[in-house]
Amino acid sequence: MSEATALLTVAELSRHHDGGSVKALDGVTFEARGGEVVALTGPSGCGKSTLLSLIGLLDQPTSGSVSIAGQNLATVRQAGHFRLQHIGFVFQFHHMVATMTLLENVAAPLVALGLHRSERRARASAMLAQMDLSSRADFLPAKVSGGERQRAAVARALITRPPLLLADEPTGNLDSHNNTLVVELLMAHARAHGALVLIATHNPEIARKADRRIALRDGRLVA
Repeated sequence: MSEATALLTVAELSRHHDGGSVKALDGVTFEARGGEVVALTGPSGCGKSTLLSLIGLLDQPTSGSVSIAGQNLATVRQAGHFRLQHIGFVFQFHHMVATMTLLENVAAPLVALGLHRSERRARASAMLAQMDLSSRADFLPAKVSGGERQRAAVARALITRPPLLLADEPTGNLDSHNNTLVVELLMAHARAHGALVLIATHNPEIARKADRRIALRDGRLVA
């Protein structure tokens, strides 16, 4: 894959802790393009979450670089604005705001884009409908099931139609039915919008369904 066609370029990326004695990530290099679903696999502690944090501008590398849509992340001055424009996140634990309804949670990323409240609500309602959550729109997170909360978290991540979606064990706490729903929603986003979806997972079913797999062990890329 040439750098010209790569949406994401990771080059010799490393993240060390405790003065370099702990290598959470060590010299990882790969590229991925829009429209792909890529499974990031490996045992617990292998560096999957660290890699997603570095790609998502939630942490800084010790060395190496990450480029998204041709921009080296080291040159990004407003990380929050860049994430809003380019990156969506789905985590294993949904991180819903407990005092906001599902509709308000899903609409929240649109506030920073300056959209009028009526437009935010309309777009969030449409996204919840895609997740089969229209009947739960006005419920607080504590009043819906874990699967419904996670589907709402996917809706929140997709509301800005990000070209890059990072998912860290997004189905780890779900039953098989909701597992399948969430994976299908993430894959549909990649196909419909030409987005890159990078999923860190222990789930072999997700790895099989992905377009390709990147395997880590002890912070290094092994496959």
